[in-house]
Amino acid sequence: MRLTRVFVAAGLGEGSVVDLPPETASHVAKVLRARSGDELRLFNGDGRELSGQIESVRGARVRVTVGPGTRIDRESPLAVTLLQCVPRGDRMDFIVQKATELGVRHIVPVVSHRSVVRLNAEQAQSKALHWRAVAVGACEQSGRNRLPTIDAPRPLIDYLGAAPPAATARLVLEPEPAAATPAVWSAEHALEVGIGPEGGFTPEELEAFRVAGFHRICLGPRILRAETAAIAALVWLQTRYGDMGVT
Repeated sequence: MRLTRVFVAAGLGEGSVVDLPPETASHVAKVLRARSGDELRLFNGDGRELSGQIESVRGARVRVTVGPGTRIDRESPLAVTLLQCVPRGDRMDFIVQKATELGVRHIVPVVSHRSVVRLNAEQAQSKALHWRAVAVGACEQSGRNRLPTIDAPRPLIDYLGAAPPAATARLVLEPEPAAATPAVWSAEHALEVGIGPEGGFTPEELEAFRVAGFHRICLGPRILRAETAAIAALVWLQTRYGDMGVT
């Protein structure tokens, strides 16, 4: 029987006793109906997975005794940064969730000229916190013991104007096959892929991508939704360069 995995943003040492985060504790107590003596798996993002045993359940408060742990590496050898224009509605939640499951290391939400979503500074910080919680849930489900980093949304042009990360192949999705610019790149260590908004990137933005060292790639003859494009690109990259495959 697979044990419930729980993220705890605290130091976890064998023999210590920790209270589960309120939202997690409520789920464990009220939905899973856990009881004293039940076992859990704990992780805090440092790469370890530790055993845990519920010491007490009082209402929505769950206290756990931490047991021995071990380092379990489920990270992809390919460090992918997803540069994602924020789509409307809750589609970004879906993208963050699936990108986390697919092993993305870093998610950079951006707002482009054709983006429907507009955020002020306070809203951007609030969204970042929400998406980090979504990523935590995806790590709990997928078995990852390290969390992806998620930035607060920022203007696309601001990001492209910054110096590119070292040793990173930079790619941007282009829906028109004839406009793609195939190139030979090395993706042994790190790779960055940009996904546009619902209306696509403007010609000026595509030129900014070119100046920033991005190569245009096309994923086939069909126009994909923003959330579909992100997942399709990540599966392709992890299959070709990462650790996805039939075993």
